[in-house]
Amino acid sequence: MNETPAAVADFIERMGLSAQADGLPRIAGRMLGYFIIHGGPASLNRLAVDLQVSKASISTNARILHGLGVLEATAVPGDRQDYYRLAERHYLRMLEGYVTRMGTLSESLAATERDLPDSWPGARERLADMHRFVDVARDHTRDLIERLSSDHAVSDSDPDRG
Repeated sequence: MNETPAAVADFIERMGLSAQADGLPRIAGRMLGYFIIHGGPASLNRLAVDLQVSKASISTNARILHGLGVLEATAVPGDRQDYYRLAERHYLRMLEGYVTRMGTLSESLAATERDLPDSWPGARERLADMHRFVDVARDHTRDLIERLSSDHAVSDSDPDRG
């Protein structure tokens, strides 16, 4: 990244800080920023050099981002290295993963509410409050996914939209 414009380098660093604030490793956020700018494919070696991070850290964070649906593994003909690229509409995959996780949490909350003795009214109240939050957040996220998906379909079919 020695030749990288300052605006790009700053963006990549801000993405790292943003990811870190959300509980992800800072390197994962920097990698996301890199792929948003460059798209890919990029080898783990290229990422390590460009981001000035160890290949082991790049590999670990590539697996995290792959697991979240942000990156896709790919190949370059004639090259045996591991390559990744930014998944198309990666943000939808992240939101879908969130919906799935919230569904699992909702089921856990419902089961605990159902099985908890009535003699635990404070715990039941807190569980119900959390359960409502999770279900509302999940529903709104589903609506967001639907809206973003339909916006994309409109822009794909409308030659006047970019």
